[in-house]
Amino acid sequence: MKILVLGSGAREHAIVEALLAEDAGHEITAAPGNAGIAARVETVALDATNGRIVTQYALDNDIELVVVGPEAPLVAGVADALRAKGVPVFGPGKAAAALEGSKAFAKRIMEKANVPTGRAVRATTGEELASALDELGAPHVVKADGLAAGKGVLVTTDRDAALAHGEYYLQHGPVLVEEFLSGQEVSLFFLADGHDVVPLSPAQDYKRAYDGDEGPNTGGMGAYSPLPWLADRWGAEAAFVDEVLDTIALPTVRALEEEGTPFIGLLYCGLIITDEGGPGGGAVRVIEFNARFGDPETQVVLPRLTTPLSQLLLAAATGGLGRLPYPTFSDEDAVVVVLASEGYPEDPITGREIEGLADAAQVPGVTILHAGTAVSDDRFVATGGRVLGVVGRGDGFRAARDAAYEALGRIRLEGGHYRRDIAERVVR
Repeated sequence: MKILVLGSGAREHAIVEALLAEDAGHEITAAPGNAGIAARVETVALDATNGRIVTQYALDNDIELVVVGPEAPLVAGVADALRAKGVPVFGPGKAAAALEGSKAFAKRIMEKANVPTGRAVRATTGEELASALDELGAPHVVKADGLAAGKGVLVTTDRDAALAHGEYYLQHGPVLVEEFLSGQEVSLFFLADGHDVVPLSPAQDYKRAYDGDEGPNTGGMGAYSPLPWLADRWGAEAAFVDEVLDTIALPTVRALEEEGTPFIGLLYCGLIITDEGGPGGGAVRVIEFNARFGDPETQVVLPRLTTPLSQLLLAAATGGLGRLPYPTFSDEDAVVVVLASEGYPEDPITGREIEGLADAAQVPGVTILHAGTAVSDDRFVATGGRVLGVVGRGDGFRAARDAAYEALGRIRLEGGHYRRDIAERVVR
């Protein structure tokens, strides 16, 4: 199959690697890709957020499936432009992508579908923001209503900090002040074809920049999958997944279908298992929805997938998920640790050389996924805040962690930093 993958990060690199792992002879092109992706498949320099350009490229090159990686092309309506010309595309149209593009829209859909979530107050002025902070109390949760590259959320007990964060994002649009929910967070992906959904395997990510969940929020500094502790609380991971499917994912997709905005693509459910109530000792609530594969969780979910990814993506794009069995996964555990540039997330320093990649790739069980990289004078250089995702797989989390951290120890990036406690709790 001729497949075009849109995007330039480690998530897209993980998608490309999963498609290549099928060994099915796919012709894969990435746009624009990055240095790591370019070492594996053809890349083209086109604007992934321009629906006209992407569609014309797909038609000119007989593309049979377009996979949209990041959120910006979805919110820009690229999937709509492709569908209008009959090109199968994995990714929701602009209206359905508002599930991620607007937190207020997502809350309205959740209310319509009776999806369990926390209270939220929408603010459009500083006065409304201050009132909402006082109404819901501390700890304060303040979210930009629109896209903010994973950095629009602040959780703090400091009212002044919450007010300042909200006032900054009010310059760009509304903000939401939400009820604080305490508990374990889980990321769970569902493939959707506009009517039916099928689940992937749960993962847990680490959003804070530094060990011990200290420092500012980031786009994600690491993740692991599966989540063995879910079986302790639900009897089996599958029981948890079924509950989320029945009470959250399917009602949301059906609500969007009723509104005439079918959701076709990846529904990312950002969940929290609250500390009280529920059959497993905790009630599941939605923190947020995203309209695409999560980054970095994708980097640990897809390497464990044993069902061909292309089969799942094409079925979602063409309305055929209801005819497929649930995807299957290997028994291996997977851990990804993100190597970030000095200064990330506030002010990352880019342009520095990355050394030791070939040596790191020799560690058994390791895959190195590029996030923000380019080649300059035959050298790999960092071009973004998150530079690499180093994935370790193994029989047990200790083996997976050891592999990832051994590989990281062989990579050199001046000022680069990474968390040393990814999946440490699950090993203990």
